[in-house]
Amino acid sequence: MSFTFNQKLPVPKEIKAQYPVSEKLAAIKAGKDKELIDVISGASDKFLVIIGPCSADNEEAVCDYISRLKKVQEEVADKLILVPRIYTNKPRTTGEGYKGMLHQPDPEKAPDLLNGLIAIRKMHMHALETFEMPIADEMLYPENYWYLADVLSYVAIGARSVENQQHRLVSSGIHVPTGMKNPTSGDFSVMLNSVIAAQHSHNFLFRGWDVTTTGNPYAHTILRGAVNKYGQSKPNYHYEDLIRLFDMYSQLGLKNPACIIDANHSNSGKKFKEQIRIVKEVTHNRKHSADIRTLVKGVMIESYIVEGNQKIGGANHVYGQSITDPCLGWEDSRQLIYEIADRCL
Repeated sequence: MSFTFNQKLPVPKEIKAQYPVSEKLAAIKAGKDKELIDVISGASDKFLVIIGPCSADNEEAVCDYISRLKKVQEEVADKLILVPRIYTNKPRTTGEGYKGMLHQPDPEKAPDLLNGLIAIRKMHMHALETFEMPIADEMLYPENYWYLADVLSYVAIGARSVENQQHRLVSSGIHVPTGMKNPTSGDFSVMLNSVIAAQHSHNFLFRGWDVTTTGNPYAHTILRGAVNKYGQSKPNYHYEDLIRLFDMYSQLGLKNPACIIDANHSNSGKKFKEQIRIVKEVTHNRKHSADIRTLVKGVMIESYIVEGNQKIGGANHVYGQSITDPCLGWEDSRQLIYEIADRCL
């Protein structure tokens, strides 16, 4: 056989029973869900800043980072909602390299899926309970979503997943804002088709069950840039791109037209410092165009305590620095958040 079946993992219900969400924590999450839903639906004029490390590899450093965000959130609460990125799955273009805490709760040790599932659930619960901020993660593996469904307030579908049927159908059963990124080709139609699928009801096979979903009216788009046939980055956050997306949305009659701008990845060409300039351009365009202001509900920023990145297992490990893609450092991030707030009049 080409598969080795190592062990049967507990189903989400069993993990949730072992590490339950209290009534208090469930109420906190419900409140945060509503805050984000109100932004996506247009009921709130606040602006989302989905921000945090490329990959959450260390609970201590991640919570240290969120504690800093919490203090800034209190200062900008009248204009912004900061959403910590706790991304515990890392897609790999070639399949090689660190795949996230799900696989390796300790990057220095061998993969351990069961302990990985437990580690990410405990980290999300700890962050939510301690800081009372809405938590975002990427749904890289749809069958794993239910391990975290009761703690996440925002879900992202990546560029390499957005064309996948299972990702689209599972997204239709999620009850919180779910962002569908444009594919690496940059095709807006593919991205919008994923939103159409996610907003409609479906019947399908999921985790061995015959399931029916009601549709997710808060599924929306994320622009993250594209890659051309020569492997070069092609941004799609500019004024013309946003007007084009607004016009395409207008023709489709979708619920709650909304877009988040991912300032890194192919929009920045992975030049992490460019995120500062990109976010400023996006906020400028929102002030210039009422249509763009209506459409663009937030930005996504890769940020950590120490700027840049490092290799796993280096001799001089740097606390709070990314072990995957390079990120903005804390001081640049803090100043950028203040500037976003100033521009969101």
